[in-house]
Amino acid sequence: MSSTRDIDALIDLMSRLPGLGPRSARRAVLHLIRKRALLLTPLADMMQTVAATARECLNCGNVGTSDVCDICTSEKRANGEICVVEDVADLWAMERSGVFKGRYHVLGGTLSALDAIGPQELRIPRLIDRVSTENITEIILALNATIDGQTTAHYIADQLDGQVRLTSLAQGVPIGGELDYLDDGTITAAMRARKSI
Repeated sequence: MSSTRDIDALIDLMSRLPGLGPRSARRAVLHLIRKRALLLTPLADMMQTVAATARECLNCGNVGTSDVCDICTSEKRANGEICVVEDVADLWAMERSGVFKGRYHVLGGTLSALDAIGPQELRIPRLIDRVSTENITEIILALNATIDGQTTAHYIADQLDGQVRLTSLAQGVPIGGELDYLDDGTITAAMRARKSI
């Protein structure tokens, strides 16, 4: 029996996290062990707390510690706008920017025929319900510029056609971007979305 069985199991679990392979996980675990009182014990306690209290918002799909998240309960955010995103990480990225002051709807992925993910596997029916029950005036589709993202955006647009104003995020050259480093699709989208100066 190995004397490092528990440590090896922790390294294995850590290596399953996004962005961490076996070597990075090993370094992280060794660092946590060296800083046991400062990092490892508080991290283990907080992980246990989050495991017991974290839940998805019943309304939008955000992650928090209550059944309905702070964004959904805020009257200041009830401005008739819903920003539709693929996952919670996208919602949090939008919130970091501080530019959007409405509410969100997390789909939980995108439509994918190859993976047998249809509208019922996502939160699309819930989005359609929200449009009719929450006085929604605009749906902003903030989906990734992938084939599945665009397919999902078109499906949602078809389902909500005529019920609400539909918009999408602009696509093109990022701030600080250099044309030489951009892919053909980004340059094409930027040319099609050009505006007057």
